[in-house]
Amino acid sequence: MAEAPQQTIYVLNGPNLNLLGTREPETYGHATLADVEKLCIDTAAAYGLTAECRQSNHEGVLVDCIHEAGAKQAVGIIINAGAYSHTSIALHDALMAVKIPAVEVHISNIHARESFRHHSFTAKAAFASVCGFGIDGYRLAIAGLAERIGAGNTNKATA
Repeated sequence: MAEAPQQTIYVLNGPNLNLLGTREPETYGHATLADVEKLCIDTAAAYGLTAECRQSNHEGVLVDCIHEAGAKQAVGIIINAGAYSHTSIALHDALMAVKIPAVEVHISNIHARESFRHHSFTAKAAFASVCGFGIDGYRLAIAGLAERIGAGNTNKATA
């Protein structure tokens, strides 16, 4: 009996997240984007999922990644759109168009920060938002997404 094909989730990170580890460590911590991607890959694997991690500082590239997730029939999207969360109707529309379950992640608690960060267009296109847990928010987001789509956790101790 052949094994079922691996289900893929897209983990999308927006502007300035390539600077994690050096950018405002008092707000974002000392973990790097590589640390985030490893956490996501390992957590997804615990649920029998594959994480396709992407980062871009360009809004249109992120829109293209969302479209690609739709075309490749990804089962979910984890998105930290960074500052684009608060400004991008294009990202909102792309998430709505592909009809893939999405979770918005923010490393910091955006509601405890400047008022312009309190509104999120991407949150309105996601079924859940996680903020304020540092990079562990990605793990929580993947766990919630896995539960939503019915993916099995193969090792609950690591996820």
